[in-house]
Amino acid sequence: MSTLAERPTADAPMGPHGHRLPTARAVRYNPTAEELQALTRRMPQARRTSFGNYNVQTKVVSRSKESTYLVTDDPAETTGKAISRAEAARIAALQDAYIAATEMLVVDGFLGNDPEQRSRVRLYIEEANANIAGMQQQLYFPPDAAADRWQPELSLIYTPNLPMPGYPDERVISVDLDAGVTRVMNSDYFGESKKGGLRMWNALVYERGGLAMHAGCKVVPTDAGERTMLIIGLSGTGKTTTTFTRQNNSQPVQDDFIGLFAGGKVVGTENGCFAKTFGLDPAHEPAIYGAVVKPDAYLENVSQQEDGGPVDFFDTTYTKNGRATFPMSSLGIWRDPREIGPVNHLLVLNRNDNIIPAVVRLSQEQAAAYFMLGETQGTSAGGAAEEGRALRVPGTNPFYPHRDEQQANRFLELLDRCDFDVFLLNTGRVGGAEGDPNSKKVAIEHSGAIVKAIAEETIEWERDHDFGYLVATSLPGVDDLELLQPRYLYERTGRADDYRAWVARLKEERIEFLERYTGLKPEILAAVE
Repeated sequence: MSTLAERPTADAPMGPHGHRLPTARAVRYNPTAEELQALTRRMPQARRTSFGNYNVQTKVVSRSKESTYLVTDDPAETTGKAISRAEAARIAALQDAYIAATEMLVVDGFLGNDPEQRSRVRLYIEEANANIAGMQQQLYFPPDAAADRWQPELSLIYTPNLPMPGYPDERVISVDLDAGVTRVMNSDYFGESKKGGLRMWNALVYERGGLAMHAGCKVVPTDAGERTMLIIGLSGTGKTTTTFTRQNNSQPVQDDFIGLFAGGKVVGTENGCFAKTFGLDPAHEPAIYGAVVKPDAYLENVSQQEDGGPVDFFDTTYTKNGRATFPMSSLGIWRDPREIGPVNHLLVLNRNDNIIPAVVRLSQEQAAAYFMLGETQGTSAGGAAEEGRALRVPGTNPFYPHRDEQQANRFLELLDRCDFDVFLLNTGRVGGAEGDPNSKKVAIEHSGAIVKAIAEETIEWERDHDFGYLVATSLPGVDDLELLQPRYLYERTGRADDYRAWVARLKEERIEFLERYTGLKPEILAAVE
């Protein structure tokens, strides 16, 4: 194993804009995957699984929205939380002092592999949490230079074991876009590393005229040629499942984040996948399951009773937000994003349980509106504050650092400069929550048939007189009209009044929500009125 004394220079690691990162007691640069596995083995919270990989139990089990701050002296710059530059400097000094007595790891790599849009990133993290370094290494594209010649554009300074009193849960994620640095304190959840780089990349893509999207991407073969499909949605809505299911032997391109540019060009970001494992079943998700059980995968917070023993993907005693990372190459079916054509179809996923059809087709203005609404039911990925609640998260992207309405406005602009159709898919239920005998589940098999029919353009449509979007009258593989037009379900079960009440409620709530964003283009608001 490489030793802590092996350092490219006697100086601290280089950060963005020619500035040095904090000096540590010792630094290990770019350990191999095998070395990071060995370091993970030393962690007291790590267990070896029956698959031969490692499962780490973390203290923090979901992303920490309430502890995330943009560094700015103008709080109006962001829809989220902000801290002043003076306060950011204060907590940075505390973190620097902590690092001075700490053994650290450096992991370098690219966000993206498109030569025009990729960004050089450096993760600087405590060696005591080597699993995060190993997981991040799987998601980065490999660096093209040695550590002493790596000039990062973006850096994450990550101390999972440093509390920050005075902040929610004594935790801080400080995002300084001008410096190109995100500092994470007191979270051992890998998602803060993954999203730390992608959040900063969001801002870069917007500056370049594109839009970073919380989206998967796949290519679906059809008789008319390949169709490139984007799938956006909050964690837990089925984005990864939809991306990896294999309609017509489709191939996944990207699991979680892409950049969209004029002409429908798609830029990928990650060389690996961070997948939810709750309910992971090889019968329904064979590609993901096959990758998760390989020895080089990392598991996080998956139920396991004993070291060396099996895991239980269905046990939620500790959390529903069990996770795993693995290289895209583990799938055996990955498609390089540099090889695909422009977008043909974009799917907005919405896990709900009321009157939202299994699929609808949207106009451009409606697409921007529903993109901005970001409606879904919260899952464990957002923590206890979100799980089970009806949410609206603009762009289904909780990682955009500036004002949320910028996302919808840019999306509408790109729709004018691209040539693709947009669909809203409900991946939950219609007619009521689970356990309601009058409700129906939109099963994985239904969603798979819908994706196939969209790619092959075999759906017949008619206009819905309540919401103005198009609803399906015929869809190969889904013979239940009540899933496609839930008003029939409500009428059959004597709940026509409930249906009309839902229509009025959703319209009122959507208008009220969009009116909060004064910078939103008026045609987007008009699309839901």
